[in-house]
Amino acid sequence: MTDDDRIAALRARCLERKAQSWVMPAVATARVMRATEGQSWQRRKGAVTKARLEELRFAIDDLELLVGRIAPSTHTSEEIAEANEYLATLPGYAGQTGHCELDREKIFRDGVDAMIAECRERERGATPDAADAYGSFADALEGFSRMCENAAESAESAQSDAVPWRVAELAAIAESCRRIAHGPPESFRDAIQLLWLMDLGTMHGESVHLVIAGHIDRTLRPFYERDVTAGVLDDSDALVLIEGLYLLTNEFVPDGLAMSVMVGGRDVSGSDLTHRLSFLALEALRRTRLVYPTVGVCWHEGTPKELMDLAVELVSLGCPNPAFFGDETIQRGLRNYGLNPKESCNYINSTCVEITPVGCSNVWVASPYFSTPKILLEEIEAQVKSGVVAKEFTSFLDAYRMRLGARIAEAAARQNSLRERRREHGRKPLQSVFTKDCLTKGRDIDDGGAVCNWVECSFVGLANLADSLHVIRREVYEGALSLERLQQLLTDGFSGAEAEQERFAAHAKYGNGVAEVDGLVDDVVSFASGECSRQKMCPDDAHFVPGAFCWVMHERLGGECGATPDGRLAGMPFADGCGPAQGRERSGPTSSILSATSWDHSPLIGGAAYNMKFSRSLFESSDARSRLGALVLTFLRRGGFETQINVVDEAVLRAARKDPSSHRDLVVRIGGYTDYFVRLTPEMQDEVILRTEFCRL
Repeated sequence: MTDDDRIAALRARCLERKAQSWVMPAVATARVMRATEGQSWQRRKGAVTKARLEELRFAIDDLELLVGRIAPSTHTSEEIAEANEYLATLPGYAGQTGHCELDREKIFRDGVDAMIAECRERERGATPDAADAYGSFADALEGFSRMCENAAESAESAQSDAVPWRVAELAAIAESCRRIAHGPPESFRDAIQLLWLMDLGTMHGESVHLVIAGHIDRTLRPFYERDVTAGVLDDSDALVLIEGLYLLTNEFVPDGLAMSVMVGGRDVSGSDLTHRLSFLALEALRRTRLVYPTVGVCWHEGTPKELMDLAVELVSLGCPNPAFFGDETIQRGLRNYGLNPKESCNYINSTCVEITPVGCSNVWVASPYFSTPKILLEEIEAQVKSGVVAKEFTSFLDAYRMRLGARIAEAAARQNSLRERRREHGRKPLQSVFTKDCLTKGRDIDDGGAVCNWVECSFVGLANLADSLHVIRREVYEGALSLERLQQLLTDGFSGAEAEQERFAAHAKYGNGVAEVDGLVDDVVSFASGECSRQKMCPDDAHFVPGAFCWVMHERLGGECGATPDGRLAGMPFADGCGPAQGRERSGPTSSILSATSWDHSPLIGGAAYNMKFSRSLFESSDARSRLGALVLTFLRRGGFETQINVVDEAVLRAARKDPSSHRDLVVRIGGYTDYFVRLTPEMQDEVILRTEFCRL
């Protein structure tokens, strides 16, 4: 069987058995929580993690080369219901989880057993609270070790029914899993297997969502180079294992979320880190062609042209998973938030486009999303209702800023409240031991053990806000329309006032290189960034960091918002990310890029996505790829944070909506992440279709 045949078969199986919900082991959790009543919460959570991982069993079919697909639970529905009933009586907590790349340095260097021994040694000489933390860390690691043994046993059990060539593969898989259950990885296979089991163990063992593979071209590089030098690995071997990692990610993570890999970038000296594995991480998308992961190219002026060419080629073929990140812009932003040069070059887009430091992050992302157009409607209503209407546009804008600032302060206070609740009733010992500096401090990640404890929020609908403010300036403060009349038009959803709606929609819009409109985005982003900087987040006065990415929230928040002064009708999606609103780029992609990069993206470490959409037929031209690459470079060189591209014809999207079963695997870019088009809501499908489809470059 060829590698092409193997991956094609595994891909088809993944689509058939795709998991649609997180597998959370309620029965084991309830059993242990009952048995540990009276112990400290930290100790109890360590025991829970250990039990969850010890009971985890795996399935492996006749083609998989990595273990990591969870076998169905053997617990009855009655057992699960009874466990959930008990768990509902325990204190709960909220707030973000995951969205991080774990610290793999120590376990890759020393192995699990050495880490357990270190935790037990630290436990003996620690204060009571720290001893509880170290004991829970050791318990969690012991559970993780047992989970790796279970993975080995699944491969061994599968040998009895396997053909001879498969028996040899399964034996190698089992040997690898047994080795990493106790010691450090010794090969590329060991390392990539351990990487996935670390991420899976953290997500499954502690109900943590979206722990990502991250910089695999850095993490796996020493093992790749060692094996290639020894003559036991070539690129085809490495590629099929990377593809296996991608397939397992799709097996475990439900559709509609985000998982990410990033390649390239620079080290602290400014040297390019692109490696052969950077190319393989992108190339693995060609055969897997599923929704996960996205692969972000961390671009700087020293990035090899060949890496960009490969990413652009994949995009032009209709694979939207590659994305392009501006390394200099992001590093500048990270340094401004206090990271030193070494830390600022080791970051990851921790699912969509939000940025977190690698291996040391308890950063909460998208916490919360702000509906900037809805806040504008509230300001209009408040002024009309009070009878105190701003006399000048600058005064109106000041009033909006004040309202937005109050919302930012309220949101930060809410996140701090959630963090305190998490400190009391959260605790994640396995994630902690894989996060700097929890082990050194003897503190759980939920108790302030991580180096970085930022909270990242996101401002949605910026283009609609800027377009609306421009209409208010022109129609109300430079024209004859009263604010009272505007408010009535919006309340009525422009019913019976189509002429006014068309007039509002005809005003200059963000995305066309019009400075007075683009400047309104700059104004709001600058103000929001300043207000965020005034907030202090628990537990260590960390930053409240702004962003402008939206996942699917531009559709959800747009659906909750009435008509807006830009001519947008009630319920319509907002613009996604930092780009123009749907269909408003009237002057082509270059003008759109000039608008989108006319203001500073670097404060938006919470993420800023810029979407482009092109007709598939455009790339029948021989030089279209090079022109697309030039557009991407223009965006990045002008300080763009991140750009992502859909190459798909509107006719294909409409056909997929009519016949979803024939387009099950059609992947599109949304607001910073990729998703299957046919599983989107009708409103979100409309939003993707309505985006300007450029027919020229």
